[in-house]
Amino acid sequence: MRILFLETHPMWVFGLPNGFKDLGHHIKIIDPNKEELLKAALTQFQPNLIFSMGWTPANDTLEKQERIGNYTQPSGIPHIYWATEDPGYTEIFSLPYIKRAKPDFVFTICEEKIATYEGLGISAAHLDFGYHPSVHYPTNRFNQYTSTAALVANGYPQLYEKDPTHQRFISLKALVVPFLDEGIDINLYGRYWDQMKRIFEKNIPLDWIKSYLPYPEANKVYSSAKIVIGVQNKMTQLTQRTYEILASGGFLLTTDTPEVRRHFIPGKDLIVSSSKEETLQLLRYYLNRPDERLKICKRGLQSVKKHSYTIRAKMVIETLYRRKIIPCHFL
Repeated sequence: MRILFLETHPMWVFGLPNGFKDLGHHIKIIDPNKEELLKAALTQFQPNLIFSMGWTPANDTLEKQERIGNYTQPSGIPHIYWATEDPGYTEIFSLPYIKRAKPDFVFTICEEKIATYEGLGISAAHLDFGYHPSVHYPTNRFNQYTSTAALVANGYPQLYEKDPTHQRFISLKALVVPFLDEGIDINLYGRYWDQMKRIFEKNIPLDWIKSYLPYPEANKVYSSAKIVIGVQNKMTQLTQRTYEILASGGFLLTTDTPEVRRHFIPGKDLIVSSSKEETLQLLRYYLNRPDERLKICKRGLQSVKKHSYTIRAKMVIETLYRRKIIPCHFL
């Protein structure tokens, strides 16, 4: 099958498209805002399937969304949208995008939103995040990334202003404040960490704050830090970095949620905390036990394999066949 992806953001083009490649499908990735490229892709590549996804510079304005719809709908080629911002931005972004771009089918990372879409007459199914081993895999330690702990994420103080009770900030406080209290250094990669005093009630040392990390570089950090912190944004969903950290052989400390426990075993695949006190206990125990950390890393690396984007891509194709979006010869 020939599959056209209307996206260029590294977070997306290194994931699911590679999963389809692994299954033998032909992939083309373009910026849909370059109309000549889009026209050529439709007429020359002649895709059997078109994918758009996320909330990125490829689709972040009304004009861009309408352009995608104006080209994909008349083509008669099934257009699939992956709503990766659900449920927080379903009304703000996903539904307006669907109205303008008019995809034929929607995958959502939030199972609870399937009923919302179906109730509006929009065919939908669940598609979770995953990882791809070409980007997230264990490496040797890199000196520039070696640290006691690391966190790759943005601070998002703007979201805190709107919703200070958001699960993201509950996670951050439980997982990060003990490091601040004890003076245990963390390398923080991402934006806005210098604006987080109101959230943590103390300043983050400037030497902890690192620059924004290019997406393909993250596995080096995950493989080099003794502990990798991974916050959870929802009690019922996993972040993509959960899978990526484990696939990189990282020792993951994350929020204790039902969804984490549904997919992984705490103390065997990763470690979990639901409070500052619990995090401190875990730090005191595991920082002095490198052999136990290594054992958990190896187990997590095996347990995460069933969440690869190759397996996700196979599930996508099977779902689209069952829902009569694609014919059986593409299975």
